[in-house]
Amino acid sequence: MDSTAPRSNPWVVLATLLVIYIFNFADRYLLTGLIGPIKQEFDIGDGIIGLLMGPAFVVLYVVMGVPFARMADRGSRIRIIAAGCIMWSMATAATGLATGPVSLGLARIGVGIGEAAFVAPAYSLLTDYFKPERRGLAFAILGLATYFGQIAGQAGGPALAAEIGWRATFFAVGLPGVALGLIALALVREPPRVLAAGAQAVAEIPFGQLIGLLLRSPGYVMMALGFGFGSLSGVTFGFWGPELFARSFELDPVAAKAAFALNFGLAGLCGMLAFGALSDKLSQRGRVWPVRLSGIALFCATTLVLVTVWAPSFELAMLIAIPCGLLGGGWSVGLYAGLQHMLPASYRASATALFIAFITLLGYFVGPWATGAISQALGDDARSLQLAISFVVPTGFIAALFALLAAQRVEADRVRLAEAG
Repeated sequence: MDSTAPRSNPWVVLATLLVIYIFNFADRYLLTGLIGPIKQEFDIGDGIIGLLMGPAFVVLYVVMGVPFARMADRGSRIRIIAAGCIMWSMATAATGLATGPVSLGLARIGVGIGEAAFVAPAYSLLTDYFKPERRGLAFAILGLATYFGQIAGQAGGPALAAEIGWRATFFAVGLPGVALGLIALALVREPPRVLAAGAQAVAEIPFGQLIGLLLRSPGYVMMALGFGFGSLSGVTFGFWGPELFARSFELDPVAAKAAFALNFGLAGLCGMLAFGALSDKLSQRGRVWPVRLSGIALFCATTLVLVTVWAPSFELAMLIAIPCGLLGGGWSVGLYAGLQHMLPASYRASATALFIAFITLLGYFVGPWATGAISQALGDDARSLQLAISFVVPTGFIAALFALLAAQRVEADRVRLAEAG
């Protein structure tokens, strides 16, 4: 690509991707905010809801993520992102037309396919727009979408559904994303690829060779395991936590889920920004520090989540949500920063997509589904859900260990991957 081609303002690019990503997560979390009315209308249990949250969304999200990323390594990343945004937004709106679990599942599959086009191309795009010493903050700002989307889906969704019904809520949240995809095409230009110092552009690595290369990279593998187990823990609590508190404390579901999303979400927003700034500062001492910081945050956040799950009162749970959100809000930033630093530009999006495929299978496939299945097997009530969440969440401790181990390999694997790629 011509290195003299005009570029968009990096902050405009970041703002555009942030808004798109907010809708990405809002569409993903909306189902979790509307569990009550959907279960009631279709007479289904936690097990089916877990399948809709996890496997129905994840399977093609994972399958399509890699080919979308391979396309992103060769062509326009913003076009792929925009097309995905339009598709997942239409699928979200189509959820409001569901007539039963099967059609709900098909709509979730459509959401998964569309959302598969975003993460790897977006992080690759930002890597070419921001210098290494600013990427931690850029990734942290993009990561704010997790919490804005959670608040929109889990707090805004139930509140809106109380006024217009759950079906119309899916229309209202989904359809604006179609226009957003078109706006992104007008605002964001595709930048030239940024190669490592002294590196030359190379031919695309065959897919099988790429997988073998990454599997022989201990840093990449341990980072994927750390992120995967961290997602398994965090997504499980993020998806099922609001429902747990509504049941455990016999609260109005709309009020309970709004309080959960706002308390954890706002704390997470602050934690994400703080983590990004701290990550950039520590990276001046060495690129391993953001990854190391992620491991420490994962351990502390997992401990606090377990305390929150077993809190004797809703007020105490929401109080613990503040430090829990601060610590859990930004751990992914350090791992993403370490990953993007380690990967060569020639196959960065493809390697990121394989990374995301693995962590998604653990976090979004196994987590919500296993929690729902365990809960239904144990009684499909408040205590069964509490036990199910408590069984899955401690995987965050395993994640912390892998993140700390990965930090020791970041620089060595960066050199090795650059030579091989």
